[in-house]
Amino acid sequence: MSSSGQGTKPFPVADAVPSYWRKQVGPIDNHRSTEDLATQADIVIIGAGYVGASIVHHLIEECVRYDRPIPSILILEAREACSGATGRNGGHLKPDPLSRAASVLETHGKVVAEHVASFEARQVDAIKDLVQREHVDCDFEETKVTDVCLYEAGREKIKADLAKLTKAEISTVSGIEYSSDSKAEEISGVRGAKSCHTYNAARLWPYRLVTHLLEKAVSQGVNLQTYTPVTSVSAADADSEDHLWVVNTPRGSVKTNTLVYATNGYTSALVPEMKSKIVPVRGIVARLVGVNAPKITDSYMMRFSDYEYDYMISRPDGSIIVGGGRRDYYQDLNEWFDVSDDSKLIDSARHYFDGYMQRHFYGWENSNFRTEDLWTGIMGYSDDGFPYVGPACGNPGQYICAGFSGHGMPQIFFSAKAVASMIITGGTEEVDLPVPYRITPSRWYQQKEHVSLKMWQQVSESQPARARL
Repeated sequence: MSSSGQGTKPFPVADAVPSYWRKQVGPIDNHRSTEDLATQADIVIIGAGYVGASIVHHLIEECVRYDRPIPSILILEAREACSGATGRNGGHLKPDPLSRAASVLETHGKVVAEHVASFEARQVDAIKDLVQREHVDCDFEETKVTDVCLYEAGREKIKADLAKLTKAEISTVSGIEYSSDSKAEEISGVRGAKSCHTYNAARLWPYRLVTHLLEKAVSQGVNLQTYTPVTSVSAADADSEDHLWVVNTPRGSVKTNTLVYATNGYTSALVPEMKSKIVPVRGIVARLVGVNAPKITDSYMMRFSDYEYDYMISRPDGSIIVGGGRRDYYQDLNEWFDVSDDSKLIDSARHYFDGYMQRHFYGWENSNFRTEDLWTGIMGYSDDGFPYVGPACGNPGQYICAGFSGHGMPQIFFSAKAVASMIITGGTEEVDLPVPYRITPSRWYQQKEHVSLKMWQQVSESQPARARL
């Protein structure tokens, strides 16, 4: 079932379908800081997406904070900068104030549920502060999310989750406004809405945020090497006293003591232990354009069933980004599950977004909104719905920050900060990182079969509205 660039391992492929966000790329896109590949570095980061760029950002900030010299840092990217999921997602910086916290409340208790919920919510303010402080041109805009449920069982679960979190006094619930039935239709403007609830979020041009971070890092001495895929990682020779690991690429090998996998859906290609823990999942996103249409100010979630949900943001130019479309491809596993090939669209979902606004929204019946752009990308789904963040067990000096299950935008920035702090200080406990995210021996060594569709359904059901780029 697996589709990848090199055998059964999920390596990035060439000629990915271009996304709307990557139509206007900057000079950093194919940057190489040096003509030749360095033979050694203090820290090697594999992946130049949101995770890799954020880790470098925080590494430098942590060094300044602790008054330490900045180590030599090398970023290796298989393709162009930010050419993976972050350069292909929906531009939605949308925390989950409800579903995930309710699930964690049952499994881990109130303290952990509060941490999980607030961890995501706080990242909206953190990115806002970063954008304002560094004048990042990425169309950042605070927004409300109108989260619409169109099926009865989903409405009842949302009501139950809301009641549980309110009783437990989880902080993110205070910002939720809930409506049902005809009031939900009126507020959301969506036909057939059974309920809707609104909460705070943000939207942005994700590629521009990441490339800003990379450009800044390069200006501070970080070595970025695009089109330099890592093919394998091996232990250094026993007589190599200075380095632990050898990172192999077609352009040569690099020795290092500290290695970070910022590789999300591609992680198991280089870390065999992740084969049963992170699976690549292909998604599809569209950009809709037109004139003579009502103006939408909120961002949206559209929940059709436990496994079918879309998300939507409006752009400053009046276009709309919408992703999901699972209704049309969910049964065709070869199109999306355990697939790492983003050079092809999901054929069965090609026309899902045609007439989307007209189908679902009152007042759009006579608008001429149409599908202008269509693209795909690869997410990394974890076996338990939480990312793997922290030291790789049994591999001293190796760290993982991956498996964000289509929900990386409100989790990555602080997860990367935790990894950076671990690297600089050597401590793993006193970091701002929720318990379920942490890589523990029990989580690492737990034996499971390869990630199955049944597992993925269970994760998806317990963490609604997360299967998206």
